[in-house]
Amino acid sequence: MTSRLGATRRTVLAAAAVGPLAATAVQAARPAAAGAPSILKPLPPSRFYDYGTNAEMRWDSVDPRRYLTPQADLFVRNHTVTPAIDPATYALRVFGDGLDTPRGQADAVSLSLRDLKDLPHTRLTSVHECTGNGRSFFGSQQGRSASGTAWKLGSVGTVRWEGVRLRHVLRRLGLSPDAVSVMATGLDNAYVDKGVDYGRVRRPFPIDKALDDAVLAWGANGEDLLPDHGFPLRLVLPGWVGIASIKWLGSLEVARRELTSPWNTTFYRLTGGDYPADSPALTVNPVRSAWELPFGATLPAGVPQTLTGRSWSGAAAIREVAVSLDGGATWQRADLDESAATGGALDPGDRGFGWTPWSVRWPRPRAGSYTLLARATDRAGRTQPDVTPYNTAGYFFDAVVRHPVTVA
Repeated sequence: MTSRLGATRRTVLAAAAVGPLAATAVQAARPAAAGAPSILKPLPPSRFYDYGTNAEMRWDSVDPRRYLTPQADLFVRNHTVTPAIDPATYALRVFGDGLDTPRGQADAVSLSLRDLKDLPHTRLTSVHECTGNGRSFFGSQQGRSASGTAWKLGSVGTVRWEGVRLRHVLRRLGLSPDAVSVMATGLDNAYVDKGVDYGRVRRPFPIDKALDDAVLAWGANGEDLLPDHGFPLRLVLPGWVGIASIKWLGSLEVARRELTSPWNTTFYRLTGGDYPADSPALTVNPVRSAWELPFGATLPAGVPQTLTGRSWSGAAAIREVAVSLDGGATWQRADLDESAATGGALDPGDRGFGWTPWSVRWPRPRAGSYTLLARATDRAGRTQPDVTPYNTAGYFFDAVVRHPVTVA
């Protein structure tokens, strides 16, 4: 049976289910209209780069008038395939010695979607971004390619998540004052690479993050999550690397010790180049910027242009954006126009760390070849560099991207 979080903590703990996970994940049949074989939603070439197992949003398809990224347009990063999960039988299992009453996997507390939705709902707007966003520029701009999906800058979006704060769930269940770490595990298939079975995707995070802004989300932008984005429930760790926000959340282990998994000891760390072998696991995303037009775009000569783009950071809101229309010879401040872009759709106190739209006026450009640059600085004082130090996995490319255009 499942517990009811609306009841007292004692009732909740007494109602803990025993046995295997109630949710069943199966590989769904793929619609004929879609592209990558591991992804269920359609991937029209006008809006996506299709990488076979992953899909990237095209920045030239972004509507400058729309602040939030629709799920239909949001990038997809899958380790295996998108599972189909029955919400009627779904259950989130919570266990570990970090609970007030320690529990093993066999006697984990089992929470249905109804249990979770009985708690106070929250809405939080944040940037959601893949750790490898911008990876291709290590090769194309800095001359040293890195392994992995050759993302440009489109494995990112801003989403308004709906769900319940993780701290509410943990406090209702009863949390030990000695708890230090939480392991989130997904329900997708085990990840196998080069003959090594790493098990299901899972990654730990500190209890401080769990009690701060972590969300168990069942909705995005006023709709249920799409299967590719974690239906029926996912973890959201605002500002952190995308891998930390585990999709298709199946279990949470709360522990009095530091937990580890391949996704924070082997993967998603800066290694190679000048980085030491014991560099820490990646958490907070860097500062980045993107122009909302194609690479190599052709613009009409002698016609005034208003160019648009967006900047974002995992640590704080954007303070300013400097842009150059001539390859860095001269710079000017872009106009930050967040209010116009939101159209009143978001409450000012509910912004979280969404991205910042901006624009710049280019009066009557002359014919020729140009390189556009955009450099953002966030309110934590972090600024995009000219060069990103190399790492073998191609993570955290945060340098100013050189965006070529032709005026003719």
